[in-house]
Amino acid sequence: MFADPVKNLKAFDLRENMLVADLGTGSGFYALASAKMVPNGKVYAVEIDRDYLTLVQNKAKDEKIENLECFWGDIEKIEGTHIKTGTIDRAIVSNVFSQLTDRITFLKELTRILKPDAEVLFIDWSPGLAVATGALDITVPKDKVLALFEKSGFAWYRDIDAGSNHYGMIFKVKKSA
Repeated sequence: MFADPVKNLKAFDLRENMLVADLGTGSGFYALASAKMVPNGKVYAVEIDRDYLTLVQNKAKDEKIENLECFWGDIEKIEGTHIKTGTIDRAIVSNVFSQLTDRITFLKELTRILKPDAEVLFIDWSPGLAVATGALDITVPKDKVLALFEKSGFAWYRDIDAGSNHYGMIFKVKKSA
């Protein structure tokens, strides 16, 4: 039912000293897995739900992961992530886009925190699935995601196989002319 974070991250070209942001980390599957893949780097797990943050912090402590920093943040506000401008090498946006009410501001915040050569791993539910909410299909079609990202200064790099219930893409920050 859920996507495999390790499999998806292996398609994402993480390197051991990178700074990674998992935006809307939820229960931390991607944050914890990526922290293990960047042992000399750091992962920022940003979440608005404090109970999830506590859960991720406890998992990191249990697994003796020391390069993961969890903090409360609103990813739909400029500077809401509390991450410095232009510092992130890789960002993870997994199963959160369909829940956002202000996708444009989210994409502006995402752009703000990324380095000029950064990449974004985007994973979300395939359209037609009502699993995220139990009854309503709030999924965002891939073509709409592509259009929003491209309008916000990203270039599609490639698709990844994110499992039978998800679709996945990697975006790069467009180079300035």
